[in-house]
Amino acid sequence: MVDVSPHELVPEHTILEEDTLEEVLTEYDIDRTDLPKIKRNDPALPDDAGVGDVIKIVRNSRTTDQAVVYRLVVE
Repeated sequence: MVDVSPHELVPEHTILEEDTLEEVLTEYDIDRTDLPKIKRNDPALPDDAGVGDVIKIVRNSRTTDQAVVYRLVVE
């Protein structure tokens, strides 16, 4: 498989640490399963991402400079 992560159009994907995840879930008053999903075989995911991990995606945005979104890795 081709590594797409260095491409300029692929936003930064990082695995969220558990303590940071708890802060995010508390801030938004949601459960982990309420997050939008991303498939484990998505080529943009870090190699060490596993099912159940939460990924922080930082995208460039014209209106807010950067947009941060979170996704739950599923099978």
